[in-house]
Amino acid sequence: MEILNWATVSFSIFLSLTTSGHALLNQRTPSSALGWVVVCLIFPFVGPFFYFLFGINRVLTRAQKLETRRPPVPALTENYENAITMATVSSSGLGMPRSYVQVARISDAVSHFPMVTGNRIRALHNGEAAYPAMLSAIDAATKTIYLTSYIFDTSPTGLRFIDALGRAAKRGVDARVIIDGFGELYSLTRANRKLKDQGVRVTRFLPPRLLLPPIHINLRNHRKILVVDGQIGFTGGMNIGDRHLAETPKNRFRTIDMHFQLRGPVVMQLEQTFREDWAFCTGEQILPTPTLPVKSGSAVCRAIPDGPNEDMNNLSAILIGAISSARKRILIMTPYFLPSLEMISALQTAALRGVDVNVVLPSKNNLPFIKWAGTNMLQHLLFRGVKIFYQ
Repeated sequence: MEILNWATVSFSIFLSLTTSGHALLNQRTPSSALGWVVVCLIFPFVGPFFYFLFGINRVLTRAQKLETRRPPVPALTENYENAITMATVSSSGLGMPRSYVQVARISDAVSHFPMVTGNRIRALHNGEAAYPAMLSAIDAATKTIYLTSYIFDTSPTGLRFIDALGRAAKRGVDARVIIDGFGELYSLTRANRKLKDQGVRVTRFLPPRLLLPPIHINLRNHRKILVVDGQIGFTGGMNIGDRHLAETPKNRFRTIDMHFQLRGPVVMQLEQTFREDWAFCTGEQILPTPTLPVKSGSAVCRAIPDGPNEDMNNLSAILIGAISSARKRILIMTPYFLPSLEMISALQTAALRGVDVNVVLPSKNNLPFIKWAGTNMLQHLLFRGVKIFYQ
């Protein structure tokens, strides 16, 4: 009996020390690490058990494991490499203000895509402007259509896209679509089945499963990308569905948003992002579109893929760098506003040093619990001089 007691005590000490060490090495903030160390040491067995349940960042862990399964995409052809090299510009060679150069250097460090010039950008407000432009590009396609959407429903808007993609596939265009496995559940009738019936190649990003491997609810693909013939690209905040027809008064779920039409070398980066996602979902490698995009303007652009599988939270690092570099004005417009503590501190500091910081949020949100979660945080921003507006 005495041996059993000593064994139990020894195992308890070993377990507490092991979990404490894991917390010290893996928690993102010192306060969080210290809190878990105290819990694990003071409450034998119970503390380590709760740490195992709630203290480990399984989103990042699973994402890293999934990333190791991502097959390599084919190497770029020599023509592609030459085109990228010719379009690439250095952050110090643009004649930009110093604050802009600093943000560009952060982007250089965290993104695997270079900054390229020769692009033209067209802003598209709401589905009334974006969808006709996207459908027109699909109808004009002759070689490839690559489309990624978090939500692709079977509303009248979704059916128009399905028909257009089907027509393209029937005339010999290589039409491929990636739909998020969780986002597709927003529609009772699945778009992927209708697309397959039309001859479009479709895959789903991590569809939910009841059996092992577990459901990766937090590991979602929220990208909205359309690339046609490697020449014209679309990206922004809009999924495929009626809710983005915001100028229709009878639309009960209308949502204001923006999309962007892109021409120029940056389209290669959008296509590369799609190719990587397609390889991840299917294991199949897609060769780059043989026709290179031509320079179409003077805008300097860079694609910045972001998500739970990306190291160091790329987009957050760039945004915090931009906020810290601001000298006159910051304008943030977003449907969901739950910034990290680092971003909150950056916004507060910017306001305190005289920068006009404005945050525009929707008065109605389709995810009200996110709005509730951020209410207390907004008070801290207001106290430091940040202006909050509701649209």
